[in-house]
Amino acid sequence: MCGRARLSSDVSEIKLVFSIPPHRPTPNIAPSWNVAPTDPLPIVRYDAKAGERSLDVMRWGLVPFWAKDIKVGFSNINAKAEGIEGKPAFREAFQRRRCLVPVDNFYEWKKTATGKQPYAIALANRRLMALAGLWETWRSPAGERVHSFAIITTTPNELCAELHDRMPVVLGPQVWPEWLGEEPTDLPRLKALLASYPAEEMMCWPVSARVGNVKNNDPSLIEQVALAE
Repeated sequence: MCGRARLSSDVSEIKLVFSIPPHRPTPNIAPSWNVAPTDPLPIVRYDAKAGERSLDVMRWGLVPFWAKDIKVGFSNINAKAEGIEGKPAFREAFQRRRCLVPVDNFYEWKKTATGKQPYAIALANRRLMALAGLWETWRSPAGERVHSFAIITTTPNELCAELHDRMPVVLGPQVWPEWLGEEPTDLPRLKALLASYPAEEMMCWPVSARVGNVKNNDPSLIEQVALAE
């Protein structure tokens, strides 16, 4: 499960990290320390016609092109890596519409004797993280186009297993060209990419329970808190 994230890095920095050409549009999106499902996020795609990457804002929660209702997106914020190539909601996107979802960190809740304690999970070097995603375009009955995405999850590494039984797929820069479709690849190779990220290259810390309320959105959400004895 990956249901909350932070993306507070400047959009110009995101373009730089993900090698988006300067002339490509720079989305106007506010920093968020508490991104939740249905919120907009910039995602990285490969524009095959132009032969370059683009940064496009999409809605979190994939709505398949054949869906009757946009509400389907609520159940498609994540896509399980296992069997993804055969699931109706994701199989076409997995073949043709893969993307990267830049985040600074994601949040997970650990069950404790007194309730649930939220943690922030980030790369150990605190750089931008690239989550494996799928995107889709849906046309509403009224003719409105909605671009949406899902984040792929897999079995957790040792760090994340302490908190939850799933984790988002984190992709290193060396495999971005394959995942985005810039380089030739095949199904077995794509499936192999959907593995857990090395635990030693990640870090986590406890944060305030305030992150559980989507109305709270400020830098204090990622500050480390002391755990109750």
